[in-house]
Amino acid sequence: MKPKRYLPLALATLLMPALAGAETLAPRVNIYNWYDYIAPEATKNFQAETGISTAYDVFDNSEVMQSKVMAGRTGYDVVFASGDLLPNLIKAGALKELDRAQLPNFPHLDPQILAKLQSNDPGNRYAAPYLWGTTGIGYDADKVKALLGPEAPVDSWDLIFKEENIAKLSQCGVAMLDAPGEVVPIALHYLGLPYNSKQPEDYRKAEALLLKVRPYIRYFDSSKFISDLANGNICVVLGWSGGVNDAKKAAALAGNNRQLLYSIPREGAPVWMESMVLLNDAPNPKQGYAFINYMLRPDVIAQSSNYLAYPNANKDATALVEQKIRDNPDVYPSKPVLDSLFPLEPLPLRLERVRTRLWSKVKTGS
Repeated sequence: MKPKRYLPLALATLLMPALAGAETLAPRVNIYNWYDYIAPEATKNFQAETGISTAYDVFDNSEVMQSKVMAGRTGYDVVFASGDLLPNLIKAGALKELDRAQLPNFPHLDPQILAKLQSNDPGNRYAAPYLWGTTGIGYDADKVKALLGPEAPVDSWDLIFKEENIAKLSQCGVAMLDAPGEVVPIALHYLGLPYNSKQPEDYRKAEALLLKVRPYIRYFDSSKFISDLANGNICVVLGWSGGVNDAKKAAALAGNNRQLLYSIPREGAPVWMESMVLLNDAPNPKQGYAFINYMLRPDVIAQSSNYLAYPNANKDATALVEQKIRDNPDVYPSKPVLDSLFPLEPLPLRLERVRTRLWSKVKTGS
């Protein structure tokens, strides 16, 4: 899942024109995407090439997007949706099944990424994957080495889930995502249980593991860790690859001489994906297809990867991504590492309630 990034109100007024107030130019495509999650030139170039104008609206968390789309009649054509939300959107009839004949650039997509997405979109019928990333461990190499020695298990979830390790690391600060849909599957997987287990007793085991390390976790937050890792307020985070990369960039800009690194644990880790979908009640489906197909072009999607330093799902775009990004194994993992990644999936409502109660107990420590 993409880290939350909050949009100042004044800037929102400039960047988020209300669809109802946008100029009624024909043809047009109405897009709903994460804030700052596309190359700045993408929509401008799309309009120049196709003559289709764009009305571009943004959100900063997936819950807002999902509730709006599920309510229907949004006026949007193309929406960028997280993989684990797809089953509910499909079941609700909110998405249009993609007509591949109108997406001649679809074959550029990486079969391995498409296979990962099929747990949430069987047959890849409704979603065209866009950018993706992983959830792993961000850490300050020098501080971790000082506390745990040169053999610190930075390539393993043992770094966080073994009490003897996290107890020492608590001296320099350990943070964790406030994301039960990711942290709980990680705990289950670490225990050798199905990450998407349907057995309530498995969640009790995950709860026991998380409560054991809870006293050593400074806080749970899905955005604060970026600045704290950059400025040295914490030394380890269970966080998103993109967030850790943002921390690296922030530290460099501030002149902080920190060796901030990211690790995808060898036991396996979650992979999250954002995909482009076409709404079933899209007012401009033809223009929506044109936009999705444009974004599937290797040269176009490479621009967004270069801008955001996220991997894309387009196998033919890799050579066009900046070398420092495509050669970074934390961004573009090797095939064996990619094979070890597991996609996030929604749970049945009864188990979602179990996980929610579990997480509340873990966060409060009681």
